[in-house]
Formats: sequence, C-alpha cells, structure tokens
Amino acid sequence: MARRLAKQGGLDLAGVTGSGPHGRIVKVDVEAALAAPAAPVAVVATAPLAAPSGPGAKELADMLGMAYRQEPLSAMRKVIASRLSESKQTVPHFYLTVDCEIDALLQARKQLNGTGEGLKISVNDFVIRAVALALTQVPAANASFDPGGLLMYEHADISVAVATPAGLITPIIKGAEGKGLGTISSEMKDLAARARDGKLKPEEYQGGSFSLSNLGMFGVKDFAAIINPPQGCILAVGAGEQRPVVKDGQLAVATVMSCTLSVDHRVVDGAVGAEFLAAFKKFIEQPLTMLL
Repeated sequence: MARRLAKQGGLDLAGVTGSGPHGRIVKVDVEAALAAPAAPVAVVATAPLAAPSGPGAKELADMLGMAYRQEPLSAMRKVIASRLSESKQTVPHFYLTVDCEIDALLQARKQLNGTGEGLKISVNDFVIRAVALALTQVPAANASFDPGGLLMYEHADISVAVATPAGLITPIIKGAEGKGLGTISSEMKDLAARARDGKLKPEEYQGGSFSLSNLGMFGVKDFAAIINPPQGCILAVGAGEQRPVVKDGQLAVATVMSCTLSVDHRVVDGAVGAEFLAAFKKFIEQPLTMLL
C-alpha cells in the first residue's frame, strides 16, 4: 500500500523516514510526506515492483525467530521467477479442461514397445505427437501475441517442461508435426538427459510455439500451468487413473487422463481453445490416427 501510494504521488521513498517495525515505511508515513509542503518529490520509475507490499520471507522469518537455511538464487531460478511473475501479472490467463480415455493409447504403446525394435515409447511421446497434430488442425492455437500483430507459427515447435536440479527448463521438439513417435521419443530422451546435465544449447530451449507440462508420472491428477511467454498456450497433463465412466447408458471403468489448457486470451479465444482440445482428445483416444 505504501509503495503504491508513493508511486501514485510521485514520492521518492528514499527521503521518507519509516515509523513501522524495524524502520519500515508504512501508509501513514507516505500520507504525511505527501501532505507536507516541503516533501521531497521525484519521478518514480514505472518498472514493475519486485518486492511484496508486506514483509519478505527472510524479514518475516527473522522477526518470528524461524529457523531456516538460505540458498543463493541461481541464474536459472532468477530467470524462472522473473518470466513467470511477468506472465501471471501481464497475461490474461483462462483455463479449459478435458478428460481423455487412454486405454486404447496404453494398448497401442504396449504393442509398439513389444515389437522387438528397441522402441520405448512413453505416454508423453504420444501426448507430444497429439499436441502437434492438433495444432495442424487448429493453427489458430499455435500463436503468440505481439503489439504489432499476432504471430501465427508455421510449425508445431513443442516446448516440453523438464525438471532439473537447477530448475525447470523447456527443451523443444521442433517441427513435431512432421515427426513420428519413434523420432519424438529418441529426441525427447536426448534433450531431457542433456537438460539435466546442463548441456543444452540456447537454441534447443529458447523459442517454441506451444508448451507442454506433464506431472502424471508424479501421480498429480490435474493442475493448471502458467503460460511460458511469449507463447499463447500451455497444456498441463495429469496422471491416467481408473475412473467410473458412463458408456451407452451403462456404468464402466476406464483409464482417464485430465488435461488443462492455459490460454492467453489476447491470442486465443475460448472457442479456438475448445476446438484445439477436441482435436487433441480425438488423437489421444484414437491413437492409431497418430500413426498415419
């Protein structure tokens, strides 16, 4: 509140004495400084405020005598914090969720991996392929916002979130719409291994037209991811689990996977997002169509 009032009034906080705990400047200090005839006034930069309005984590822990160990921020963690804060604050997110039955996909995966060709296709490889093919059917979802006009990408360059000891990184399967499951699988294994070893080249993780984050292997049922700027969408994939479903008026059991699309409303409208999810769901539930 104090920072906001100072910014609105053009007040330089460097010249204000705080009366709050540990000398913190509070609302009444700013109001008094703005009301004083000789209050020092300066133009305040319009950059986003990085500090929260209340006590920071370290300050609060120190005040309350909480035990902790502080680790310095890595360069990657600083970038993650900056980009995702910017995304959540400036990008108008909305969310769409669809449930996909994956029993046919699991059966197709089992058959492919049992051919003796050395294939080890994962569910995530199928998801990458389905996303890429859905984007070719709904190209309006393969876009980014730019003040000069929307960028409509010609290829499905899929950024895939990979957890590393240093933080999250998104290596890219480029031109995924033109690659089969075997190629996607081998590329993803190579990219993920080098990502964890910190050996990716910048062009292998910078860019991308659409992001995918899969936490299904951790048992997460569903979640909503933050858009990876400047992309327009990110798909969050949960775990496949057996759930009761109704088929032809009869109760049955199916393996169901919940997927949530986070969308930049400046780029993609609700109808386009729904159309993309419908195409994605069809590919996931009819996996043989991905082999054509």
